[in-house]
Amino acid sequence: MKAMIILSILATLAMIAISFYRHHDWKKLLMSLVVFALLLTLAGLGNMVRSVVPLFIAHVVLIVIAWGTLWFYIARGKLYWPLIFSPIVTILLFILMEKVIGSGGAGGY
Repeated sequence: MKAMIILSILATLAMIAISFYRHHDWKKLLMSLVVFALLLTLAGLGNMVRSVVPLFIAHVVLIVIAWGTLWFYIARGKLYWPLIFSPIVTILLFILMEKVIGSGGAGGY
């Protein structure tokens, strides 16, 4: 699983580099790198939702969809912001559940 993640990161960086080499579009390069960094950050933040398995599965699926949207942007030049920001929904839902339901006594008195 970790090898697939590393390969997809390297493939994304290669796609960004090849796209820039072909078109020399600085705006697309910068936007691709910003979205790439955002997706890596959201993927890392997804570990906090691991305790709620259905929410974690939804988060992983939304990360994959957002990553595919980044690849679509690199290939076609069309950026879909709602799909890029969709993993934030699962994180916000987890935080809302934490505030409403609580942690279930973990770490408290």
